Amino acid sequence: MKRTLASAIIASHSSESAKEGDICNVKVDFAFANDITAPPAIKAFKEMGASHVFDPKRCAVLPDHFTPNKDIASAQQVKVSRIFAKEQGMLYWEVGRVGVEHAFLPEQGQILPGEIVLGADSHTCTGGALGAFATGMGSTDLAAAWALGETWLRVPPTIKVNFEGTPPPWIVGKDLILALLGIIGTQGARYQALEFHGTAVKALTMDDRFTISNMAVEGGAKAGIFVPDETMLKYAKERAVRPFNPIYPDEGANYAREVDIDVSVLKPLVAAPSSPANARPAEDCSDVKIDQVFIGSCTNGRLTDIEMAAKVLKGRSVHDDVRLIVIPASYEVYNAALEKGYIDTFVRAGAAVCTPTCGPCLGGHLGILAEGEVCVSTSNRNFVGRMGHPKSALYLAGPLVAAASAVTGRVTDPREVLSSDELQSLRGEVR
Repeated sequence: MKRTLASAIIASHSSESAKEGDICNVKVDFAFANDITAPPAIKAFKEMGASHVFDPKRCAVLPDHFTPNKDIASAQQVKVSRIFAKEQGMLYWEVGRVGVEHAFLPEQGQILPGEIVLGADSHTCTGGALGAFATGMGSTDLAAAWALGETWLRVPPTIKVNFEGTPPPWIVGKDLILALLGIIGTQGARYQALEFHGTAVKALTMDDRFTISNMAVEGGAKAGIFVPDETMLKYAKERAVRPFNPIYPDEGANYAREVDIDVSVLKPLVAAPSSPANARPAEDCSDVKIDQVFIGSCTNGRLTDIEMAAKVLKGRSVHDDVRLIVIPASYEVYNAALEKGYIDTFVRAGAAVCTPTCGPCLGGHLGILAEGEVCVSTSNRNFVGRMGHPKSALYLAGPLVAAASAVTGRVTDPREVLSSDELQSLRGEVR
C-alpha cells in the first residue's frame, strides 16, 4: 500500500492496517491543553475515574490564553490547571516562562517529526511544520488521551499542495496559506490532511512553515504536514527532548486532490472580513482605514515575523490614528527581539509591546476592538466578533502588511512603504 504522510504516521502508531477511511486506535506521543480547555479536561478525567496521566513527561498544561490573568474567572481557571498539573507531575510552565502554546512547545522540543500530537486547541495542527500528525480535539477526548495514552483517528484523505517557484522577498508564509485558502475555501479540506510539497518549500523558514501549518484548520483540515527535510530535522535535533523517528510519504501515494500555487507571482495578501479564505491583494484594499494593528499570535509572533515588522518600522512612526500592539509569542522570541533591538524599534515607533499571551487573537484582553473599529492582524481568524465587538472588522495579514499598515493608517502593501533596497534586504537578512 502506497501511503501519504498522514497515513504513514498513523500506521506507525497503530496495530491496524490504517487504510484511508479506517478508524484506528493509535498511541499518542504528546497531549496538552491550555488554561481554557484544561479545566473541563480535568473534570472529565476525574469523572471517568482516571487517577494518573499515562506519562507526565508527555502531558502538559500551558497557561497562555487569558494570562497574565485578566480577571477572577481566569485566575480560577489557571489555579485549577496549576494544581492538577502539579499533582500529576505534568509539564507546566508559569507565566514569565511560558508562551503561546503553538510557538512555545516546538521551541521546547516537545513536538517532533513522525509523532502523533494532540491538543485541546484547534491550532494544534501547527505541529505539522515539524512533520508530526498534530491535531486539535475537544477537552473530553483529550482527557481520555491523558488517561490512556491512546486515542482513535480516522485515516484522512490527503490533499497534496505544491508551492512552486521562488517567492519574492516580500512574500511570506502567511501569503502562501492565504493564497491556498482562497482556492480551497474554509471547507475545502474538511477532515482531510494537507501535505506540503514543491520547490518553494526548501526556501521557507521554519517560522513560515509554522504559519502555514497553523492555518490548515482554517480550510477544515485535520492536519497540515510538511515532509521532513534538512531544515526541519536541524530544528528538531537542536531542541528534541526525546528520540524521534521521521516518517515520509511513499512515492506514488494516492492523493485526493492536488493544488499547485506559483509563489513567484504572488502579491502580499490579506483575508478581508469575515473569512480566512477571503483572500485578496493588500493593494486592492488600500482605501480601508484602520484603527488598530496586532502583530503576534501563534501564526506570526515568532522571531522572523517580529524581525520583518521591525524592519518596516525602523525609522518610521505608527500613524497618529492607529494603535499598534506587538506581542512576541514566547519569551525566547521576546528575549531575542530585545537583544536584537527590535523591541526598542517598536517602542520608538509608538507601539505597545506586551508580554507573551494569546489575549488579543480571541478577543480575550490586551486589544479588544470597539464597535465599528477596523484592525489588521497577523492572527489566524477573522470571524465576526473574533477580536471584540461583532460590528468590528478584521483583516488578516502577514507581518510586512501589518507593519506597513500601522505606518500609513490603512491597509497597505509593504512595497508602498519600503524602498527597493529595503525590500531586497528582507530575504537576505531575515531568511
